[in-house]
Amino acid sequence: MTSVEPSPVETRRVPTPSRLARARGVVASYVSLMKLRVVELLLITTLPAMVLAERGLPSLGLVVATLVAGTLAGGSAHAFNQVLERDIDAVMHRTRRRPVARSIVAPYPAFAFASVLLAASVAIMLAWVNPLAAALTIAANLFYVLVYTMLLKRRTSQNIVWGGVAGCVPTLIGWAAVTGTLDWPPVLLFLVVFFWTPPHYWPLAMRYREDYARAGIPMLPVVATPRTVALQILLYSWAMVATTLVLWPVADLGWIFGLAAVLTGAWFLIEAHRLHRRARRTADHAGLTAMRLFHGSITYLTVVFVGVMADVLVLG
Repeated sequence: MTSVEPSPVETRRVPTPSRLARARGVVASYVSLMKLRVVELLLITTLPAMVLAERGLPSLGLVVATLVAGTLAGGSAHAFNQVLERDIDAVMHRTRRRPVARSIVAPYPAFAFASVLLAASVAIMLAWVNPLAAALTIAANLFYVLVYTMLLKRRTSQNIVWGGVAGCVPTLIGWAAVTGTLDWPPVLLFLVVFFWTPPHYWPLAMRYREDYARAGIPMLPVVATPRTVALQILLYSWAMVATTLVLWPVADLGWIFGLAAVLTGAWFLIEAHRLHRRARRTADHAGLTAMRLFHGSITYLTVVFVGVMADVLVLG
């Protein structure tokens, strides 16, 4: 009897990932829950607020403790968000590869991970910063999870306006970490971020309007015309730039901040007006103008807050 040689397909063995590779994959999945690229923006607003409060460089230990705690708190909020919005993320093209949406990380372990991050953040704040900074950290996290994610996002087209409050709180945390109190300069920094949030996020929502509509999320570009959305972006942009100019004398800043605020503010307003003009001529929600404003808004916020820090450190 002749034997039948197995074919190459039959003998080919599928390589299995090593234990180290699997561990790296698990770690990467949990780290991605934290959305660290977004957390970077929170830290960009925290450190300049600390420098402004100190009128110089705070102690290295305080800076490290505040930024580490802020990173953990921001990562916690994002992880909670992905657990609560896994049904939405699974049907949106932009978010469908998130770990919980893909069932790479189960909801309960993700929730536990988020809880541990928040507890660690608050513990660091209490041990090495101060109680006010810890209280603000808890408030920002709970506001983002309970008010924005659970209450507002699926119910109102103004979700990102009020939900964005949580992203403004790091300015208050940075100031409180240094002084243990609050004052008008951090409130104005808070308002800069508050007015910045809609012109930053709504252009992205215009680009992914169909995604949000498919998920049943009433983002403003889903329920309003492009002209209405662009007008709202324009109004918030003017309020944002005006607030930076009020901050200039109130925080006793010099020409470095003034130059940064005026030049970047002028650019932002030009782009916002350009988007508004285009929206009046076309019904296109996903134009290149909107995405240019979205990407540029990140640079704008960075330059303004770095301008605060540079002004204090260079001019005193």
